[in-house]
Amino acid sequence: MSPEKTASAGVTPRTLIISPNWIGDAVMAQPLLQLLRAAHPERPIDVLAPPAVSPVWRQVAEVDEVLETPFRHGALQLRQRWKFARLLRQRGYADAYVLPNTIKYALIPWLAGIRQRVGYKGESRYGMINVMHHDELPPRPMVPFYAALARPPVTVQGPGLRAALPRPRLVASDAQIAAVFERTGLDPARPVVAMAPGAEFGGAKRWPARHFASLAQAVLAREPATQIALLGSPKDHEACAEVAAALPAAVVFNLAGVTSLGEAIALLARTAAVVANDSGLLHIASALNRPVLALYGPTDPGHAPPFSDLAASLSLRLACAPCKQRECPLGHQDCMVKLTPELAWQSLRPMLAAA
Repeated sequence: MSPEKTASAGVTPRTLIISPNWIGDAVMAQPLLQLLRAAHPERPIDVLAPPAVSPVWRQVAEVDEVLETPFRHGALQLRQRWKFARLLRQRGYADAYVLPNTIKYALIPWLAGIRQRVGYKGESRYGMINVMHHDELPPRPMVPFYAALARPPVTVQGPGLRAALPRPRLVASDAQIAAVFERTGLDPARPVVAMAPGAEFGGAKRWPARHFASLAQAVLAREPATQIALLGSPKDHEACAEVAAALPAAVVFNLAGVTSLGEAIALLARTAAVVANDSGLLHIASALNRPVLALYGPTDPGHAPPFSDLAASLSLRLACAPCKQRECPLGHQDCMVKLTPELAWQSLRPMLAAA
């Protein structure tokens, strides 16, 4: 929605959230909105997000309006940001929470004249951020990292306050779910296990396609009526095709690049279980409270874990992990290759039995 749709005259002051640029990070920032809504139930919350991430925020109950950024990725575009800030000024924001750590996103609420601008130091954003937070050492997990912005900054580095926090939460309507099942040809009367073989960050985070295929075969041996939905972006279509080639055509649906992100969210909301690398789809499934099997190699499962009632995080915790690299610096990717389908099945099987 365009920011000029609502004028500020005579309306309740609003809160602006400037979204992270990654889908998973946006999901893990959602508890911040729960805390802000609890503190100011009368205050509408708008989210400014890139088009690729905005579908996530449209499934968040606490969000009143989603505004899409018109900026090119990585570009400063100072003139365009100034024009956009002028439009935001008309909406009457009392405060803004700047979740990306870059200067270019901190510019927007500063140029818009929003009085209270909350965020982390990031790229030395003194002045632009006037309620400045500093991360703990070592860095805290992502949910507490964003949720801490709802409280006053702490001046002492260290463990900090780790009170019980709300879990990330997304919602999908029955109408959205029915629509995506109809469009994809999935049978709503039969169980669906979703698998997400992709990971936008890099190849090091990807469990091999052959492992996904072996695990899907174990699922089908247990319940032949199960439908296997393979999800991801167009970049993941090839990996999903490799998985699909090893499975009966009647039960596998390669939906990588076929469904929009909004449709993928709706589909995940009705799954019996989800198997995914450390990716945006993993965190979406977790926020929908689906049974989740999360596969970690080069990343730390404690930094961004799933929060579902039924969830398992698998990591071999090799000596070389977590390296946090896009591609394996040693060339073998043992952290994912040696995470066997048999080990994954030991965790997934009881989830399916409980579904």
